[in-house]
Amino acid sequence: IPVICLLFTTNEILEKAFFHIRNKSAAGFSASSVEYHKAVPLSTSNLATTLAPAKELWSSSRDKAVRLRMENSGPGSETPMTIHQMFLETVEWCGDKPALVSKTDGRWVTLTWREYYEECRTAAKSFLKLGLERFHGVGILGFNSPEWFISDVGCIFAGGLATGIYTTNSPEACQYVAANCEADVLVVENQKQLDKILKVKGQLPHLKAIIQYKGELQQKAPFLYTWAEFMKLGEDVSNEQLNAVIDSLRSNECCSLIYTSGTTGNPKGVMLSHDNISWTARTVFKMINENYGEEVLVSYLPLSHVAAQMIDIWGCMSLGGTIYFADPDALKGSLVNTLKEVRPTGFLGVPRVWEKMQEKMKAAGSKASPLKKRLADWAKSVGLQYNYSVMNGENAVPWGFMLSNNLVFKRVRAGLGLDRCTFCCTGAAPITKDTLEYFMSLNIPVKELYGMSESSGPHTVSINQYRIGSCGKVMPGCKTKLDHPDEDGNGEICFWGRHVFMGYLNMPDKTVEALDEDGWLHSGDLGKHDKDDFLYITGRIKELIITAGGENIPPVPIEDAVKTEVPIISNAMLIGDKLKFLSMMLTLKCEMDDNGEPTDDLSPEVLDFCQQHGVKSTKVSEVLANKEPAIYKAIQEGMERVNARSTSNAQKVQKWIVLGRDFSVVGGELGPTLKLRRPVVVKMYQDEINELYTAAAEQQ
Repeated sequence: IPVICLLFTTNEILEKAFFHIRNKSAAGFSASSVEYHKAVPLSTSNLATTLAPAKELWSSSRDKAVRLRMENSGPGSETPMTIHQMFLETVEWCGDKPALVSKTDGRWVTLTWREYYEECRTAAKSFLKLGLERFHGVGILGFNSPEWFISDVGCIFAGGLATGIYTTNSPEACQYVAANCEADVLVVENQKQLDKILKVKGQLPHLKAIIQYKGELQQKAPFLYTWAEFMKLGEDVSNEQLNAVIDSLRSNECCSLIYTSGTTGNPKGVMLSHDNISWTARTVFKMINENYGEEVLVSYLPLSHVAAQMIDIWGCMSLGGTIYFADPDALKGSLVNTLKEVRPTGFLGVPRVWEKMQEKMKAAGSKASPLKKRLADWAKSVGLQYNYSVMNGENAVPWGFMLSNNLVFKRVRAGLGLDRCTFCCTGAAPITKDTLEYFMSLNIPVKELYGMSESSGPHTVSINQYRIGSCGKVMPGCKTKLDHPDEDGNGEICFWGRHVFMGYLNMPDKTVEALDEDGWLHSGDLGKHDKDDFLYITGRIKELIITAGGENIPPVPIEDAVKTEVPIISNAMLIGDKLKFLSMMLTLKCEMDDNGEPTDDLSPEVLDFCQQHGVKSTKVSEVLANKEPAIYKAIQEGMERVNARSTSNAQKVQKWIVLGRDFSVVGGELGPTLKLRRPVVVKMYQDEINELYTAAAEQQ
């Protein structure tokens, strides 16, 4: 009965949506909206028409549907929806509310949800005109923008596979993704990205057109189009033709590809269905806010990554929220300006974003007067006490909290542009307890999410309840299983739910490695639950260091501990796989240039440390050349404190080295979400690693 009621309710909503839109059209809204067409109706009599026939839970073929992991009742039993159906529902409730807001010549320009929908239909018609084939890719290569969103959704409306490509990819990496998804069309931001594609165009047999959405084309060719030219291409494609394609879309078929970062081989194309996306977006964002049209977010993380795409494109669509687009140099320093201008209601930052904020705030705080420092330290101690109390469900307000809130916390939140934020989240990589506690002390609790591309983004969330160091509880309608747990309860984290991906495109062998015969997704991560079912990540199977003595050591806790003990350290990477002892490569915090590359100049935090300890060096190279005693002593003492807490001698760091250059995306050591690419780093610094172990052998 609950399922039938839900189907009826959803059907009513869609009927109202079309009635509402037709009325708007009759009122002279726009010529192209007169013929809005019904999506596949949702009712008990024709539910089968919304799903393609399927027996298997997985597929590695672009055109093969899968069986959904639907529950019989409650969460997970909701009626499947295509992207188009989800979009129409939002247009019904939020048609005239702002959807996408971007800056043009210094002024904000807004698209309402109805205008955004129209633009996506227009783009879909143009894709069809260009010859986009069913289940072929449209690759999108550029920074976040309305055109990125419209290309993605328009591609799906036209029956294609929307495929993000990282802007940091080399021409060869772009070629691999474009060829693998059989891209008929590529959408690029500017000349820089266009040049990459032109270098490899001869190796892309399916490519029919390239569209550049920013700036003027610097060359003419029959396959090159500006955005304006592209949007006019489909003018003679009828609404009936597009509606026929939209009507043929099925919730359990593929509509989007997310390519993994490929740190250990070629990237894998994660196939996501309409239902993967629509169900996950609606489930997560319902936990944040059940009301339409209230959320305001800033889009700045790479949209080719599942986290940004799920929140910015799909989550916002499910809630009818508003997306503001940051400037392309957001991660180089301009993000805080956008945040202050927009004042979002929610914010997702990868750990490195929160760490950078922490570093800058600490650097600014170090210049304050002694009185202000004492006031800030007192306020932060009160803030930390209060937020631990809230976290534990006690809600005890310590003496001085209201004063601290008015004098310090409100000003800090406003200074960061987070004064309206009801949820601040982090994910995509591990974050240190030091960083989490720092923001807790400022009354900005940062809550962890956990998942992967293969789970359409989230699996566990910390929204209403959270624990520091935990990535939360499993989403409603999903299940977690810990496979082969050890005596401490640590096992491989396995996922079940409608968010679990269809399979890897053209990789059946890799698909069956990830999905077991019962349909559980094996994450490759190790974790355990506490008594309240909060999940804690304790390591990654592939990252585990197995020493020559056979001891299994997860590197992240040791690396995080070193960074906490020695705050002037930027990156730490543990070494020791198949080796006799552990060693560590370290980098010092430094300034970044406009391209995001590390410079030789020490960061303000390190300069402050140098000043306090009588060190005259201002550059990384000077510290290394002089082997600055104060800095090397601080590192060694920090390492000894970490070693003192080790559970065994095998887990102690015996040797360490400071590298002459910090890690970065441009340098290749970090992935697009600033996650450490361990195999790449080992390859890059193999000589330094060999030297550490050779020197140790000679000393024995």
